[in-house]
Amino acid sequence: MELLDFYADWCGPCQMMKPNVEEFAKAHPEVSVRAVNIDDEEELAEKYNVSSIPCLVVLKDGEEVAREVGVLPVKKLEKLVEKAK
Repeated sequence: MELLDFYADWCGPCQMMKPNVEEFAKAHPEVSVRAVNIDDEEELAEKYNVSSIPCLVVLKDGEEVAREVGVLPVKKLEKLVEKAK
């Protein structure tokens, strides 16, 4: 299971989301968490059709199984990943 956190340095909501993603990553070492800066990795953002950020994409076996846009509390982030299992 992998969680892609699409963000940009200039995005205020993304900065608000960052500590939530970090807390989730510490609590769930079984999930690979990757921060993806859309300005640095435009092709990856295009591949996943990211049009709004922050955007969290959950991958299972390389396929997208869940997605959420906006600032999520840690508990909602856990539910997003849990329903993708």
